[in-house]
Amino acid sequence: MPENMSRPDERSDSRERALYLLYEAHSKGITPSDALSLQVLEPDEMTIDLVKGVEAKSDQLDAAIAAKAKGWTLARMPVLDLNVLRLGAFELSERPEVPVAVVLDEAVTLAKRFSTDDSGKFVNGVLSALVPSLRTEQV
Repeated sequence: MPENMSRPDERSDSRERALYLLYEAHSKGITPSDALSLQVLEPDEMTIDLVKGVEAKSDQLDAAIAAKAKGWTLARMPVLDLNVLRLGAFELSERPEVPVAVVLDEAVTLAKRFSTDDSGKFVNGVLSALVPSLRTEQV
């Protein structure tokens, strides 16, 4: 990477690795915990927390996402978009120390980088709609 390009911080890297693992689990038809256990090198603590947290709260996260994704069913969403939404919704609901703006920015960045041209706007819209119900205090 050229020196003049900024490097994402470790938390951004952890979110990206969590997205990879959630996608891998979906692709292989295994649980996210199984995807974690198959890693040769143990992921960092934040990656593990995100993956296990999304797995543990998946029913609640999916219900919240489905309620705000107007005109979209979960089954119709690109898998990457859905997993980015799950990560963002998990951080909004379970990681109050992370500012809302950071959660939204990180999720939109992941969506733009790894999914379709329209994914950033879609993810931003759904997560923004989730803020009032998932984050009682905006940090």
